[in-house]
Amino acid sequence: MTEHSKIDVKRDSAASLFERADASFGLDAFGSTAVPRDLPEAPRPAPRAKPTKSRVSTAQATVSEPSASSAAPEEIAIEPSVDPAVVFSGASVAIDRELLREGGLIVPGEPVTGLLEEFRIVKRELLADARASGDEMARRILVCSPHPGEGKTYCAANLAIALAAEHDVEVVLVDADVLNPSVTKRLGIEDGPGLMDALADPAIRPETLVQRTDIDGLCVLPAGSRNARDAEYLSSRHTGEVLDRLMRGAPNRYFIFDTPPALAASPAAELAGHVGQALLIVRADETSQAALEDARQLLSACPDIKLLLNAAQFSPSGRRFGDYGEKGE
Repeated sequence: MTEHSKIDVKRDSAASLFERADASFGLDAFGSTAVPRDLPEAPRPAPRAKPTKSRVSTAQATVSEPSASSAAPEEIAIEPSVDPAVVFSGASVAIDRELLREGGLIVPGEPVTGLLEEFRIVKRELLADARASGDEMARRILVCSPHPGEGKTYCAANLAIALAAEHDVEVVLVDADVLNPSVTKRLGIEDGPGLMDALADPAIRPETLVQRTDIDGLCVLPAGSRNARDAEYLSSRHTGEVLDRLMRGAPNRYFIFDTPPALAASPAAELAGHVGQALLIVRADETSQAALEDARQLLSACPDIKLLLNAAQFSPSGRRFGDYGEKGE
């Protein structure tokens, strides 16, 4: 699970996961964006503009002389057009709860755990930044790691499940690790056509490939068929068109992309240009600062890169989530 890194005990014990990871790896030293303690509140929506009205005169005149009177003008209200939300029409699938439990993932509907509380903190910072920016690209979140085995798919799946629990939020967990797809295996659902099929064939409607799960608010887009031109497809303009279509008319729809490790394959770097936030997963006591810096450079097309320390076992503050309600304090 995501716990706390080995940070100086003199530092603020209420520091967030991102701040503690930053303290351990010194991300500021090479230009990353620090996550502020007090995140800005989401801007209030602007008041809806009144319908534009145009006046249409119905007065008529004869050739010889003007009419003595004219009819009252008719008012026509012009409502602003709104694109309807694209509806996902792929297969409906059931998530294997027992497999989630065995894999150490969040199980919806079960008692609150420390793991769930940790990912609530992570999602809250991601949501705050997305809502504050007002840019739909910020609702596309890439999850990556420098090397294999650092927990990127584990974190991507937990983050997607935690986000889906938000009121009026829809999450699409996208398996973008075409070289080693594992999202469907983690969730215990059937694999099938997915992202790469939509990118390779413009005739395919991508919404027909998105699978709806029995976890309210959670959908899955499998990796699809492997292709020798995976990286080229991901860097193409068509990728942006596919993602724009899937987000059309749905301001509360978020995408979580599980990508290959940045230092092991190129798809993560290619996809970074199509997202607004990236979550770089590093494993406590294993990931080197040099690897972290190299991975960050490869993802530099993304304007906002955050750091998440995974598998930490030590917390100087002694903070433990998930047992407050059990003790009845």
